[in-house]
Amino acid sequence: MWPVDRYRIVHRALALEHGISERQIASALRAGELRAVARGRYILASDLAGRDDAADVFYRAQCVAAATGPGRPVLSHDSAAAIHRIPLLYPDHEHVHVVTGRDAGGSRRSRRIIHAGLLRAGDVVEVDGVQVTSVARTAVDVALAAGSFPQALTVFDGAVATTADREHIERLLADRRHGVALARRAYSLADERSDSPGESWSRAQMIEAGLPVPDLQVQYRLGSGRRAFCDFGIGVVFVGEFDGLVKYRREMRGEEAPEEVVIREKIREDELRELGLDVARWVWSDLCRGLLVPKLTAHYDKLGISYRR
Repeated sequence: MWPVDRYRIVHRALALEHGISERQIASALRAGELRAVARGRYILASDLAGRDDAADVFYRAQCVAAATGPGRPVLSHDSAAAIHRIPLLYPDHEHVHVVTGRDAGGSRRSRRIIHAGLLRAGDVVEVDGVQVTSVARTAVDVALAAGSFPQALTVFDGAVATTADREHIERLLADRRHGVALARRAYSLADERSDSPGESWSRAQMIEAGLPVPDLQVQYRLGSGRRAFCDFGIGVVFVGEFDGLVKYRREMRGEEAPEEVVIREKIREDELRELGLDVARWVWSDLCRGLLVPKLTAHYDKLGISYRR
């Protein structure tokens, strides 16, 4: 019934041309069949139903609607990251971020943040018809704006895992004169093997606490003959696993129930222990409550792994 464009956005004007009345549009909005992403533009609620990433999909639609609307602004910061599919730690999905291309003219509105900033060669790319800052420029902008080491490390981990131009990142960081030390440190420690914001935040907490940082995505051959890929590992003595919801969803097979995934993970953990490995697991709430470092130091003390106290 609803006409959609290439981004699956419903335009009010196009809907009216197709014989859909203003009353029908208003009724669909009240019923939750449509969700507004910009003035006169909507997405179908059915496109979000049952998706773990529904909030991300909705935010990307808001960004696309802004970038293809009047003036066709260049998306930047968290909005450009959303289009590039770069995962962030605590992203700002309350605002659409755009950049002026000038060193003045920045402002803040209820749903939009307009950043002042010059755009040089290579700073802007087109993704599926949408103008956004390049991966390199996006990562540097987010890292500088975030102001925290974990957030900066997360965006750089995500950037270097793509086809980001590392020389471009380095030039951008070298050109900045103020407030750039944290971003430079985070970039120097970025690792494309980090698989999620939870893993990046875990590593950031280890680094800030002066703990030895395990290797990433370590492979072990289990007694059953299967291979186990672990988030973190130190030689043949220690394995660390960040257990995020997305990870468990990804491990589900077909119509498998979550409980079956947990059981399979428990069997896998037992097999790792049979190899003589000490296994530590943690979840998002452990990171939020500062419990990861005490948990790791307890394991390191038991194993005789030295660290800065």
